Amino acid sequence: MGYATKMESVGLMFGDTFKGKKVLITGNTGFKGSWLSIWLHKLGAEVHGISVDIPTEPSNFKELNLEFSINHTFLDIREFNAISELINAVKPDFIFHLAAQSIVSTSYKDPIKTIGTNILGTSHVLESLRLSNHECVAVIITSDKCYDNVEWVWGYKETDRLGGKDIYSGSKGGAELVCKSYYHSFFRNENSNIKLATTRAGNVIGGGDWAQDRIVPDCIRSWSKGDAVTIRNPYATRPWQHVLEPLSGYLTLALRLNEGKISNGESFNFGPRSEQNVNVQKLIEDLSSHWRFKNKNDSYSIVETDLFHEAGLLKLNCDKALFHLNWQPVLNYEQLITFVGKWYYEYYKGQTDMFDYTLQQIEEYQIVAKEAGLTWSQ
Repeated sequence: MGYATKMESVGLMFGDTFKGKKVLITGNTGFKGSWLSIWLHKLGAEVHGISVDIPTEPSNFKELNLEFSINHTFLDIREFNAISELINAVKPDFIFHLAAQSIVSTSYKDPIKTIGTNILGTSHVLESLRLSNHECVAVIITSDKCYDNVEWVWGYKETDRLGGKDIYSGSKGGAELVCKSYYHSFFRNENSNIKLATTRAGNVIGGGDWAQDRIVPDCIRSWSKGDAVTIRNPYATRPWQHVLEPLSGYLTLALRLNEGKISNGESFNFGPRSEQNVNVQKLIEDLSSHWRFKNKNDSYSIVETDLFHEAGLLKLNCDKALFHLNWQPVLNYEQLITFVGKWYYEYYKGQTDMFDYTLQQIEEYQIVAKEAGLTWSQ
């Protein structure tokens, strides 16, 4: 099936809101940014992307050949003048701000870069929008780690306290506070053309992620070489979700902000179903079935280490997104594992065009969402 046919077969999605619109994605060469780029390209948007580099090798951005599908510029989000000039020149209708230092272990090695990228970088985007003041919907993506995790068993709500014991978590909480300050100081003003929202999600997995010190990429790197993956905390439980779940939330949020159907300056959580809280060992064993291990125990080995603090279970309460956006997660746990496992298997073992296969997974996801009656998929 060719690209044009795929485009026609999935229907409008999101009410055709993004068709022909200029959309800027910061951090577009990263894992989530590359998936969002191809989805918006598929929706008919004029996609612009900025990032400081290609963050991994392999790279989903490169494997999907996205440099030929979108308008990409290499810029450091910490360079205010360059960011401001680009935003003023493009005047995007929508901005999705994902550019970040997103690895917890890296935040221990380079806290200044983490703080500069995650807090100052967010400030630069917001200040650029303030100065440009063209009509724009801005969705600022932070993390579930922005919450002060006291390790209780119920989900965090958008009104719960922000904070964090590690630099990465603190930087994401700081980005949220910057957004709040900019909204109340400038964007709630009747003369402002900026509509702003922040989003919080975490434990996102999916094909095309090759970042360091993340469990699924670590597995894939080891298994592709025929080795067992080394894990340090097999019983750590996480609420895993496929990358398309929060992305559908970000797009829905932008749609509703653009329509004026939700209030400006709000925050929203996007998380998985409660039954998808499984431990690392089970996730690895289930994922390894797509790599034809005869014995699942051969897919991993366990080591003890205390290199840095890692928070325990952190769940999100997503009632606000359900009520105001009619958003909810689409995939069950088995579908999640299948989506992730098949993508990597096709990449390493199949003779597959990964651009087409990624579009196919987006279409499959949309079909499941349509069957569930989610309005964005109609």
